[in-house]
Amino acid sequence: MLIDVALPLSLAIIMFSLGFGLTFADFGRVLTMPRAVIVGVLMQVAAVPAVALLLVSFTNLPPAMAFGVMLLSFCPGGVTSNILTKLAGGTVALSITLTAVVSLLSVLTVPALTGWAATTFLGGDAPVINVTAIGMSMFVITAIPVAIGVLLRFVAPTFADNNERRVSALALVLFVVIVGAALATNWTMFMENIGGLGPVLMALNAVLLVVGVVVARVLGLSGADGLCISVEMGVQNATLGIAVAGIIAQTGGIPEYAVPAAVYGITMYIVTIPGMFILRRIFG
Repeated sequence: MLIDVALPLSLAIIMFSLGFGLTFADFGRVLTMPRAVIVGVLMQVAAVPAVALLLVSFTNLPPAMAFGVMLLSFCPGGVTSNILTKLAGGTVALSITLTAVVSLLSVLTVPALTGWAATTFLGGDAPVINVTAIGMSMFVITAIPVAIGVLLRFVAPTFADNNERRVSALALVLFVVIVGAALATNWTMFMENIGGLGPVLMALNAVLLVVGVVVARVLGLSGADGLCISVEMGVQNATLGIAVAGIIAQTGGIPEYAVPAAVYGITMYIVTIPGMFILRRIFG
């Protein structure tokens, strides 16, 4: 029962930390750099699930694990993507804007794609997917906390500047706790599937990093914009993936569908940090 309350509450705090670092100008920037934003949004919403589907199709992952990988691919960029974009030499303003826009769009995209994935990968074993209920739950634990964070920064900018690091640190701690809880709860399944699941998730991460920067370059975007889109595609919100898995299962606790997101919460740093520096040397 505790985890049923703690998980969505922790995600809400993490999403609040995202909003706490945003301003209304970050959303308005869509109008000032429309091409880069449109490419970035489409790549995250459409290309990431497509690449995940392609990779999963060539593996023999158990249906629950394959479904979990797809759930992860539907999630927007994580709250750390802005920091990693800066380290990679990407356009930080674009990263912030993409994180904000795609996070809000996920209230619509994640429920719809989840319904399709459950039928495709779980078949007759799929739980009843209430798309409306998932959308409402996501709205409450993602969109509303982001909006509160943005509004608080707007009305009390000095307070926000003085406390942003503390809020971000709390979000990081909660992220680590959630990933740890998901792995601990499903430890046996984790150990049984890590041999097949780990390489798939690392391959997904690596492919997305490369696809993002290459497509951006082909479409004529700058190297910095391409590096930003690369990181935004490669860094998914693992916490949201775990939370959505819990909403779908409706059995209490953290279900097996959450294992891929939990594992990815660790492997994404192993792949992304060296990968972005390699891409920076090539495309920066």
